[in-house]
Amino acid sequence: MSDFFSIPKVNSFGKLPADFYTRLNATPVSEPLLLHVNRDAVALLDLDPAYIQAPHFLRVLSGQEPLPGGDTLAAVYSGHQFGVWAGQLGDGRAHLLGELDCPSGRWELQLKGAGKTPYSRMGDGRAVLRSSVREYLASQAMHGLGIPTTRALALVAGKDPVIRETVETSAIVTRMSPTFVRFGSFEHWAAHRRVDLIKLLADYVIDRFYPECRLDDSGGWVSEDPYVRFLQSVVSRTAELMASWQVVGFCHGVMNTDNMSILGLTLDYGPFGFMDGFDAGHICNHTDSQGRYAWHAQPSVAHWNLYQLANSLYVMVEDASALRAALDQFEPVFLQSMQQKMMSKLGLQTWMETDASLVDDLWKLMHQHRADFTLTFRQLAYAPGVPLSSAMTDERIQLDLGGSWRPGLEPFVDLFPDRQAAREWLQRYLARLSQESPDPDVRVKAMMSVNPLYILRNHLAQQAIESAQAGDPSEIDTLMKLLSNPFSPQAGYEAYAALPPVWASTIEVSCSS
Repeated sequence: MSDFFSIPKVNSFGKLPADFYTRLNATPVSEPLLLHVNRDAVALLDLDPAYIQAPHFLRVLSGQEPLPGGDTLAAVYSGHQFGVWAGQLGDGRAHLLGELDCPSGRWELQLKGAGKTPYSRMGDGRAVLRSSVREYLASQAMHGLGIPTTRALALVAGKDPVIRETVETSAIVTRMSPTFVRFGSFEHWAAHRRVDLIKLLADYVIDRFYPECRLDDSGGWVSEDPYVRFLQSVVSRTAELMASWQVVGFCHGVMNTDNMSILGLTLDYGPFGFMDGFDAGHICNHTDSQGRYAWHAQPSVAHWNLYQLANSLYVMVEDASALRAALDQFEPVFLQSMQQKMMSKLGLQTWMETDASLVDDLWKLMHQHRADFTLTFRQLAYAPGVPLSSAMTDERIQLDLGGSWRPGLEPFVDLFPDRQAAREWLQRYLARLSQESPDPDVRVKAMMSVNPLYILRNHLAQQAIESAQAGDPSEIDTLMKLLSNPFSPQAGYEAYAALPPVWASTIEVSCSS
């Protein structure tokens, strides 16, 4: 077990030329309170659990002191925002503290909300408690769902007034990632025609995270252009990420190129949202008046963003056909990933040609009736007529469904206002299941392992925010535990698996979130 003093530091990003960043100290929040610490992240860093109670731990994470042996800096990048070139951006409210070399891997620590930087533009460099709670919970929720994401180590609340739509209070989230390099990091230097710096950045990322782009399985040098292979890898990871978002009803809200991770991680949680009632055109960010980042548009936007990355690499690669060929792999990788994930969600062992229409018609049915996204798939395992083993008792079913079912109700069917339409689709599903012969208990367990019961619904996040604003982190603590393993039901937490209350539909999130 270690502390911040004893963990070795690498600080590889800080060893790049100063063109890539500005070194400056964080600006601490006033009267900092360590509101919550993520025990999973503590374990990843191999930190001594006793150390998180030490005053030094809070001083570092509140911006009062630098990370011992670290290299505090803010990175520059550019990007397209809502499809429009925005020019130079950068870490306007984030400070990279340094890179820790841990048994679990190398982790960069970054404070979000730690004050102004040269890239703040008109911003105040702060984050508010409301948005910080949401990001802290979201990164844990995504990790629990098995979706690649940055992580969060801790949440610090401050007393500084911060003006958004109203006056709020400050907070800092300590984020963790192998790297925070993004598509916009490459766009920045392409816009300046600095081929030398694009190459330097690409080499840095390849050598640290994509060594397979230079070496084959036997350790020999590959003949293909490593930068094209690099793009191929980013395309594949991003396509897989989009499929993962889609099948849990996640909407990012601000899929700008500066918010796209070069590692295919979910990055920069702002106005995100997990859908309640399914709407294919759902827009989670009320700032997004044109619906550019609606749920159904996310894969195409990701593809467009990858084109901008390819355009940045073109100044170095110059083989447009090779870059286009790499981009053309997005659709087949995405579709294959969606197919595999939907098979799992429906409890199918193989994919048949007719399954495409079965899945499409389920989406249409859910959209037409605004069926709850999460519970639709969770309850399908126990829908009327679905084969069950004798081990499936009423008590087992009620537990698996989080208390949302009791005798007399029909799982899945009762989520649809038009029950007859749901039953008609269900008959097709039952006929499809009859073409396979898995053990019912095995199938149900498999479906329970991929269809979450607990999701970070907006109203649950709002309840945690309101408690945190009152100085009570207990709701955050409860959600962190449930979201860490969202597939396993826990008795006594039925309210966290239930349909959202009516007032949940009035919650709005925006770019200030």
